[in-house]
Amino acid sequence: MLLPSEPCSQPVVAWVWGTMAQALGEDLVQTSEGQDDSSSLGSDSELSGPGPYRQADRYGFIGGSSAEPGPGHPPADLIRQREMKWVEMTSHWEKTMSRRYKKVKMQCRKGIPSALRARCWPLLCGAHVCQQNSPGTYQELAEAPGDPQWMETISRDLHRQFPLHEMFVSPQGHGQQGLLQVLKAYTLYRPEQGYCQAQGPVAAVLLMHLPPEEAFWCLVQICEVYLPGYYGPHMEAVQLDAEVFTALLRRLLPRVHKHLQQVGVGPLLYLPEWFLCLFARSLPFPTVLRVWDAFLSEGVKVLFRVGLTLVRLALGTTEQRLACPGLLETLGALRAIPPTQLQEEVFMSQVHSVALSEQDLQREIRVQLARLPESTSGPPPRPQARLPGAQAIFEAQQLAGVRGGTRPEVPQIVVQPPEEPRPPRRKPQTRGKTFHGLLTRPRGPPLEGPSRSHRGSTSFLDTRF
Repeated sequence: MLLPSEPCSQPVVAWVWGTMAQALGEDLVQTSEGQDDSSSLGSDSELSGPGPYRQADRYGFIGGSSAEPGPGHPPADLIRQREMKWVEMTSHWEKTMSRRYKKVKMQCRKGIPSALRARCWPLLCGAHVCQQNSPGTYQELAEAPGDPQWMETISRDLHRQFPLHEMFVSPQGHGQQGLLQVLKAYTLYRPEQGYCQAQGPVAAVLLMHLPPEEAFWCLVQICEVYLPGYYGPHMEAVQLDAEVFTALLRRLLPRVHKHLQQVGVGPLLYLPEWFLCLFARSLPFPTVLRVWDAFLSEGVKVLFRVGLTLVRLALGTTEQRLACPGLLETLGALRAIPPTQLQEEVFMSQVHSVALSEQDLQREIRVQLARLPESTSGPPPRPQARLPGAQAIFEAQQLAGVRGGTRPEVPQIVVQPPEEPRPPRRKPQTRGKTFHGLLTRPRGPPLEGPSRSHRGSTSFLDTRF
């Protein structure tokens, strides 16, 4: 269970920790202070040995089973076609996101080619814009001295992040040192939030694909745009999403929901580790990468879909529920789903078939937000700060300005009202008419001429003009 690294004084976190300790035993749930660093699986003494035992798979895990693509993996020709499509889309990213986002979403669901994740992930989450708008920020944060409290806690957690990955084997290697710099930089960038243990595996996965600076800005976007309120000291958004997940279970998997209630397994016993770590510690690594591809594209709704799929695979049948009569058995079933059912292609097809749209999720969030007790300590959750995926992030950054962090100068079209048409100047019709009346108006000295009595009989030829 991954919890904030500061003392657990908040009711939600304390309740989760206490329940986990009672359910699983103190020998299975230990604080970071009580663990012996020398007993880590990633220690050099355990990884040193003959050459075959140190062979890494295609993802960098020593002794891993992913040396070759698994069943259902697309052939090489299809991968090359997808790579060409991604190269074309990312070469004109603004145009692609403005006009062809549906194609981006479908390609993310099929899986981003491994060779292009380093290029695509920062574009999807908007980290490239943050990096452009803040040049030199990461370097300043990386070179600045960190808070001793956070530095000590982060240092204790470094060797626990993927200890069997070749990047993070050595304490002095570039993997652990890069992870230290990224996590320290975030505590300086957001000192009010500090460091959460769940940020470690997230940052480690990013560092497996990206340089430290790009990994830092991706971490910032995940913590502040995709999952705001997850990694702070109060974890207020986790409690809200746990209630939302329970409501979705009640609606979509009613029998599983009833079983979980009967055995006393609440969502806070398994959901935080899934959502906080983005399933990095709960799924096979190829499947983790596919989940991240979809998550960075479509937002937090993907996490709910993955969670619902896992619960269904673990407890979806009557036989599975009968085999889990208590709390420990049920939690064990949620953590022991057969790997064959978690294979990336088969599993992701089930994830995308879950009947949960963004509108359904937002509606349930509003319902559960209104039901939260007002006496809850800490700041209230702000689900409106969470953007639903890459398209919303792109549009928000476009409005805020992609250059210099300022609002772009939008050309204003000024429409001048049309001038009122003047009537054409018509030449007065004088044929057959006299102007005696005009000439006799008192506009000046009287005109010399015959008296009024004689003007009425004046012929046409004597008319004055």
